Amino acid sequence: MQKSYLGIPLKLAILPYQMLCNGGYSTAELLKKRVKLMELIKSYRNKTHCPKKIEFGDFQTPILLADYVCDFLLSNGVLPKSIIEPTCGEGNFIGSAINKFNTANIFLGVEINDKYYAKVSKRLSGFVGQKVKLINTNFFMLDWQKIINELSDPILILGNPPWVTNSKLGSLDSKNLPPKSNFQNHKGFDAITGKANFDISEWMLIHLIKCLQGKISYLAMLCKTSVARKVLKFCWLNNYQLEQTSLHLINAKEHFGASVDACLLFCTIGAFVRSKTCQVYQNLEQKTNISTLGLYNTELVSNFDSYKKWLKLDDKNGKSYKWRSGIKHDCAKVMELTKVGDKFENGFGETTALEQEYLYPLLKSSDVAKNEVRCNKRWVLVTQKRVGEDTSKIKKVAPKTWDYLCKYSDSLAKRKSSIYKNKPPFSIFGVGDYSFSLWKVAISSLYKRISFSVINPYNNRCSMVDDTCYLIPCKSEDEAILLAQLLNSNVAKEFLNSLIFWDAKRPITTSILQRINLEALAEELKLADQFNYYTKNYNYINQGESQLRLFETPLQDQDYISGAS
Repeated sequence: MQKSYLGIPLKLAILPYQMLCNGGYSTAELLKKRVKLMELIKSYRNKTHCPKKIEFGDFQTPILLADYVCDFLLSNGVLPKSIIEPTCGEGNFIGSAINKFNTANIFLGVEINDKYYAKVSKRLSGFVGQKVKLINTNFFMLDWQKIINELSDPILILGNPPWVTNSKLGSLDSKNLPPKSNFQNHKGFDAITGKANFDISEWMLIHLIKCLQGKISYLAMLCKTSVARKVLKFCWLNNYQLEQTSLHLINAKEHFGASVDACLLFCTIGAFVRSKTCQVYQNLEQKTNISTLGLYNTELVSNFDSYKKWLKLDDKNGKSYKWRSGIKHDCAKVMELTKVGDKFENGFGETTALEQEYLYPLLKSSDVAKNEVRCNKRWVLVTQKRVGEDTSKIKKVAPKTWDYLCKYSDSLAKRKSSIYKNKPPFSIFGVGDYSFSLWKVAISSLYKRISFSVINPYNNRCSMVDDTCYLIPCKSEDEAILLAQLLNSNVAKEFLNSLIFWDAKRPITTSILQRINLEALAEELKLADQFNYYTKNYNYINQGESQLRLFETPLQDQDYISGAS
């Protein structure tokens, strides 16, 4: 039987230490030489994405990375008396901390997983009862304020909290969740359709920082960069005492086999708020930052200096053109078709004859991003002119289309989003008068580049874009060309880049686009006369119904740790 350590074949598990001892490498140098080794080790670690691993966001920290983080903290003058790892897993971080921090007289580790708890208890058996205390329980069941208050300053909380969202845990019927609360203060539609989804680590880190207020302390946590930013924004908005903060990027693919942007979030907590900015570094070794993110009024910006340079372009009141999203139907196999002769083929490979009344040319996100907007590859069924419109008239106006939709009514009825509940059959969203403008300017929200395209009609029929694109409706080709010229300018790109976080799942959003003051941009580019011609003659800026704000009554706001159920 092959011997193993923490589920890794022994010959692989001891190899890093053989390399360290025999090669004389430093921890930092060894990390650079371990890529091939980790490819082997990763084939044994996290072998399957089983529900239990997902439930606990189980990405165990490699020993070398834990050592690397501890060395980084020591080099930055972190000399704690008390150390906490709130989700210690197999014990790599707390084990490294015991070896590295000789100033600490108490180490506290918490772990919910029984098997990991048994492993870490055995591994640290020589220390337990002296200066190490291990607790086998759920993070959310502990009184962290009481625990922290009883510890001596300075306190260091370090580790690698779960990389999983509350909605994913909900789908697994997990109990490993914080008390229910709308701690991000989202309202109405945002709270229902995705923005209220959050990483469990986000809640945990905010709660720990809150409990550390008034203590001389440090927090050093591996997490997604998106989580780190949300934590900082929340803390800054609530004036938590963060004296200094920094983000240090790590290669999550190399260390964890995870395709996500990740970092070490390092916070110094003291008696006052020194600055609501955060230096971002390429890694744990680099001394010069690559950017500075920060909070300006109530908004987080990705490049503080560039944002201040182009502050005049920030349209905080949203008085410019209204940005809209494209057609949303959530059933591509039924609603999106390709033309085959005089018929149309759907995603099931079935062809049918349909009337033209409800068919429109469709451009996908990739088409818009690549500016391939003149080729007609796809068509989409647009069953309504506005959200909530009665669809029964399709039966009379286009009987073939009605029969087609009825044939696939089960597929359409199975759409999971709550926005389709209690709506007419075959409903769509992201539709309004703006959808039927012959000319548009659009951008893909998924591609990591700023490129606005002029969307032209096809055979005098307006082209639609899908819901991963955002658009401005235009009255003429000349207007669309002018707006695209403004938006594709270097000035606009520099301003947008100061707002966009490119590692986000959807980097470009309507809320970001809406902040572009096109009038101020036109003045900066000496195109004010042309711009004013269109805005004065076409009185439709900011007009039109709200496309997706369907829920008039906002959800009740609660404190982030209200404990409401």
